[in-house]
Amino acid sequence: MEQPPRHSDEGARSAVLDNAPEPSRPPPRRGSNGFTRFLNFVEWLGNLLPHPVTLFALFALGVVLLSGAAGLLEWSVPDPRPEGARGRSPTGMIEAVSLMNGDGLRRIVENLVSNFVTFVPLGTVLVAMLGVGVAEKSGLISGAIRALVLKAPPNLLTLAIVFAGVVSNTASEAGYVILVPLAGVIFLAVGRHPIAGMAAAFAGVSGGYSANLLIGTVDPLLAGITQEAAQLIDPGYEVHPAVNWYFMMVSTFLITGVGTWVTHRIVEPKLGVYDPSHAEEGVADDRTLEPLSPLERRGLLWAGIAVLGVSALLALAVVPEWGVLRNPETGDVLNSPFLRGMVTLIFVFFLVPGVVYGRITGTMKSDRDVIDGMAGAMSALGLYIVLVFFAAQFVAFFGWTNLGGIVAVTGADVLTAMGLTGPLVFIPFILMCCFVNLMLGSASAQWAVTAPIFVPMLMLLGYSPEVIQAAYRIGDSTTNIITPMMSYFGLILAFAARYDRKLGIGTIVATMLPYTLAFLVGWVILFYIWVFGFGMPVGPEAPTYYIP
Repeated sequence: MEQPPRHSDEGARSAVLDNAPEPSRPPPRRGSNGFTRFLNFVEWLGNLLPHPVTLFALFALGVVLLSGAAGLLEWSVPDPRPEGARGRSPTGMIEAVSLMNGDGLRRIVENLVSNFVTFVPLGTVLVAMLGVGVAEKSGLISGAIRALVLKAPPNLLTLAIVFAGVVSNTASEAGYVILVPLAGVIFLAVGRHPIAGMAAAFAGVSGGYSANLLIGTVDPLLAGITQEAAQLIDPGYEVHPAVNWYFMMVSTFLITGVGTWVTHRIVEPKLGVYDPSHAEEGVADDRTLEPLSPLERRGLLWAGIAVLGVSALLALAVVPEWGVLRNPETGDVLNSPFLRGMVTLIFVFFLVPGVVYGRITGTMKSDRDVIDGMAGAMSALGLYIVLVFFAAQFVAFFGWTNLGGIVAVTGADVLTAMGLTGPLVFIPFILMCCFVNLMLGSASAQWAVTAPIFVPMLMLLGYSPEVIQAAYRIGDSTTNIITPMMSYFGLILAFAARYDRKLGIGTIVATMLPYTLAFLVGWVILFYIWVFGFGMPVGPEAPTYYIP
């Protein structure tokens, strides 16, 4: 009679394969060159800051104080959005809103709770982790990782993780919630630094946010904003969601290659050999990775069958024209319950096979075991929940004050004053988008403010809205991974802190900065070669030049 496996996820989550083949990477050489010393300085400087929770609390307080000064000085800029556009100021001006008065205080007091509970990443993470907790408690994640690690070529592991990160953007937030922490577990399982694995996944998911093989949920949003801006010059101009598809597909392979190279050549040598004593209790205790038992293999087989069954039901709800998860008005998959409900699908796709695996292997014998798995996942998110409370206040306060919009329009005015007219105009444009993205984490919010300025301006110089949008997406993506304004930055910090209790924002920024610089340089070069060198369209029916 087969016995239930003794290798649970609590140990396997941090298991290290003692006899794994050496990964293909250079030995650690901390501080061996100028760039590494610069990164070490960035890390040291960043880690002088207080605890991330305290830092976000200070950020929120700082925004309140700055808004008071801005309101006193009556900071304002012309609102570039057309009349009638969503979010446009009735006065035609973007004015700084002070929170240091009666109205501001009342708004803070009345919305403190709603800022927290409506912060989108919070619900996304909690719901997804309920399903993940069941899969983890049952041993499914442990078994799947061991099956993958014991067979995967070590030299292709990083490439596969970065590529999976880029492609995961199609599934909305799945990459942040699932792939990034999973990459840390996988790297640890093969004897590599877990934070390097998380960095590789984070670089693919967020640094390569606009690169993908398929059309994602952000494409219709950006296309709609671009079309509104283009119609300021040409009222009949239309921009469809797939206008950047060709360029984004090619960019997928660029981001994958560059992300893999940065991980091997810069990030892992800088991090050095991982010391498990830095981890939280229980994370890195088990330092063996046992082969799968016959019972575990049987459990994986039935879990796979369960996944196929759920996938078949999902396909039945999406593929036919009458599918219930298509858009009920248009019948399209874009902007449909299928894409908007991706977090629910993540929950189901982990819950069902997790329960099946647990029943087969004997690790889940009753509903109490399922509930314990969910509760365990919630207890592991304590730090994240505390951090999100203060991060949500900071993001909400910053949005209320209009400071982000004022900075965006001011930056646009500076770029316009430079007077560039040739293709080189896209370099300062992309850099400006990088800078604004450090303060406005939402791609659609950032583009809603800047598109009405730059799309008409660059159209008048002869460039199509489709090309302008492609250039914007480069700047928007590359700085996602180094700004705390990015909604999931706090989640990544909380996950990484499990492997290093003393880790701070400086460590994350210094680790991700090489990806930002490499992605920016590589992506800009690709943009110029693709658009102006070969004259290739950035997407179907997407011209390079605008001809009135």
